[in-house]
Amino acid sequence: MRALPELAVALIAPPPEPAPSAGFDARVYALSPGNVDFLRRLHVWDALPPERLAPVYAMRIHGDDGRAALEFDAYQAGAPELAWIVEDSELQRALWSGLSALPQRCEGLEVAAEEARLSFTDGTAIAAKLVVGADGAHSFVRRAAGITARERDYEQAALVANFRCEKPHRNVACQWFQGGPVLALLPLPGEQVSMVWSLPAAEAQRIAALDAQALAAEVQQASHGVLGALVLASAVRSFPLRRIAARKLVAPRVALAGDAAHVIHPLAGQGLNLGLQDARVLAETIAGREPGRDPGDYRLLRRYERRRAEPILAMDTVVSGLFALYGARSDLAGRLRNAGLNLTDRLPVLKNILMRQAMS
Repeated sequence: MRALPELAVALIAPPPEPAPSAGFDARVYALSPGNVDFLRRLHVWDALPPERLAPVYAMRIHGDDGRAALEFDAYQAGAPELAWIVEDSELQRALWSGLSALPQRCEGLEVAAEEARLSFTDGTAIAAKLVVGADGAHSFVRRAAGITARERDYEQAALVANFRCEKPHRNVACQWFQGGPVLALLPLPGEQVSMVWSLPAAEAQRIAALDAQALAAEVQQASHGVLGALVLASAVRSFPLRRIAARKLVAPRVALAGDAAHVIHPLAGQGLNLGLQDARVLAETIAGREPGRDPGDYRLLRRYERRRAEPILAMDTVVSGLFALYGARSDLAGRLRNAGLNLTDRLPVLKNILMRQAMS
């Protein structure tokens, strides 16, 4: 088979925000081993400073009755680690290394039979066979391509911050369901953890306004003191939480990926992983096209959409179901969700299936 020509790619994006001058970035991601391998193949992972990365060897999930628990362990899964914790600013810096971008703001998108044309606010324009909209939850490309999306306000905000902890975290990630709110403490290098606490908007505003000592005390109490005394090590940041699901992933000469296509609740920590999986599949689809096939061909893009439909729907269904189940106030719902955690913990086959899915 004749080799396909390389594609010229133009990145249109503002430069990333600078890394914090001291300490760790409060916004971190838990990247799956499958996505870490993808970043290694792109030579991105090697550009990350190893001293700022933290492997996750185990994860403990606690129910809201104080007794139910579910534990995942990398050793039992036969894997070196379940995930890697990486800072947002460091990941962006590594992704941008070696790239040049047009720091333009898009104003218009016109799609013709042979090409798509993006125009910018400075009056310039660029033509391409394919436009990939990976431009976030408020995607310009999604709107300009006429792709509608279902949206839902969770009426929650996610607070993120870093803490120094008295007891060693041993590279274990912990999560507590709290009858609606969800608290996660993720291991950072050394004796620090990164907090992601999803709370009703009013409660998030109250907690974010606390002084450093009072905030640390709230988190210590909510985490049942598993890491001992906590000391705030970063500023607190807040992000409103919404669910967004694009009704389709492709249109003529347009493909959506990442938050432009889907935004889910952070309780499963899979938002960025889903987006990187989009990128992996889209790249594979374009690279595997037949000789002479246009990379923006709608039938080719539909292959990408079909491959991503089931994984995205499955993750969205699981996350939405957990959010509804743990937000339900009835005694029956409480017994069911906590019994489900305990039952899953006692079924090694089911646990392995869940781990393998999350690690892909």
